[in-house]
Formats: sequence, structure tokens, C-alpha cells
Amino acid sequence: MKLHPGKRLHVEAALPSDSNLLPDPPLPPDSNFPLIIAHRGASAVAPENTLAAFERALLDGADGIEFDVRLTRDRLPVVIHDPTLKRTAGFDASIAALSSTELATIDLGSWFNRRFPARARAEYSGETVPTLSRVFELIAPRCRPLYVELKCEAAETNALVEKVVAEVRAHELEGRVVIESFSLTAIAEVKRIAPELRTAAAFERRPGRPLLTSRTLLRHARACRADELALARSLVSRGTVEAARACGLQTVVWTVDHPSWIKRANALGLHAVITNDPASMRAALDDIRHRKQ
Repeated sequence: MKLHPGKRLHVEAALPSDSNLLPDPPLPPDSNFPLIIAHRGASAVAPENTLAAFERALLDGADGIEFDVRLTRDRLPVVIHDPTLKRTAGFDASIAALSSTELATIDLGSWFNRRFPARARAEYSGETVPTLSRVFELIAPRCRPLYVELKCEAAETNALVEKVVAEVRAHELEGRVVIESFSLTAIAEVKRIAPELRTAAAFERRPGRPLLTSRTLLRHARACRADELALARSLVSRGTVEAARACGLQTVVWTVDHPSWIKRANALGLHAVITNDPASMRAALDDIRHRKQ
């Protein structure tokens, strides 16, 4: 496939529904509030997993950033969620088949502006798929933590882990980065080669599979030596959070955009909420703090 500089591409940020939320629990006094982590940056309003989305998230009050990493053909870790550009670029090209140089010619931001005129901003133009190194250089000094989610096929696991760990160490970010993955094999490999790094084991409900109980979640997380549970909101319960805490594990919920999740997360003692809309969540948190004063 031939790529052209400035090619207009399609970025879509799918926002989950929070329509089935339970009533807000009461806010306990003098509690610590959860961190607000921007899911792929401020992806509700900016092209996901781009430097512009990360900059916007920081302006909107995010405490940290969550983003996805894959390997290119030239074995460099780049920041993108899907294995192909079909959803976010409008054509079926594999990230693993493209070089980082080729990816750098694809103007995601200009396409986003054309596709979503209500969200368009001049500063989005020219945004491309960034390398992990670039994100660490430009974004890491101004936020903490950074949740780096590993996306890979089984055969690429060790290579991706090695590259990401090397970048973390090269940028001296051992105290800022949390490496996250649904692949527990990848988490275990991170701990094997870099036990000093913090990790998060990610879990979600999957159709046709048995419900993951608290005991099962904790057994899997402890087996791969994870430090945190990153749970889809449907898996979050007081019992699971308390059981995790008893095992020394912090709990993070994803992906939540309804402001009531600030109260819920605080009441449950969650470490962080991962959200597409950090501005709304920050406003809700500021409102709660104001009312507590």
C-alpha cells in the first residue's frame, strides 16, 4: 500500500454509555479522591492517542494519561489502539506492516477536523501516530501517572515488553509509568525483566464466558504479579475492591464518563478513574471539594 504525506484519515472515538449507573453512594468525610486519567487523551473531544489529545487532557485537568502501544514494522513502539488503521484511518492497513516513518506521514488530525466539525480545532491539524519516545519526551514531564497499555499478538509479547521497558528506563520514568495489559503473559514478562515497574492487569466481561468473580480476578492478578486491577466498570464492586486492597492491590475503573463516578469511585476507595472526558470529571471533582469546604 502506498502512503502519501498529508493523507486525510478517519478517527473515531467510541464513547461508552453510562446509562445504567446505580444511585450515587454517600460521600465519606475526609477521604482521598481518585486520580483522573484521560483515556487515550481527551478522546471525547480530540483525535484519540495523539499528542493533541494528551495536551488537551492536561489542560482539562487530568492527573494522568492512558494510551495504547503497538510495534511497527521497524519494531518501534507507537501509540495507537487498533491493530489496523481501518477504524481510525478509513483503510485497512496493519500497524505491524507499516514503518514508523510511514505512519508519520498520515495526518489524523486534519481528517478528524473534517469528520467531526463540531469538535474541530486548528491545533489538531497535522497530528499523526506518535512514537512512544515522543510521548515520553513531551508529555511525561507534565503528568503522573502514565498508563501504557500493551497491545500485541502472542508472538510479539516479549518484543513489545522489551521495547517499552527500554523506553521507560531510557527516559527515567520508572516512578511515573504503569504498564497495563489484558495479556497477563505480558504483565508477567514485565515483572520478570523489570520488577521495579508498576503494572496493572486489565479485565472485562466477555459475552459467552463465565462471570469473573473477585476470587478469580485476584488469583489471575497475583499470578502475574500485578500491582493494580484495571477493571471495566461492570466488574467493579465493593467486595472486589476491598478484597484487592487486602491483597495490596489498588483498583482502577475504565472507561467512565458520567460525573457520578467521581462519588462512586471515592466511596469505593478506587485509585483512579479512566475517562474519555477529563474536563467533566474534573469539574465534578472540584464541585465535590467545594461543597466539602
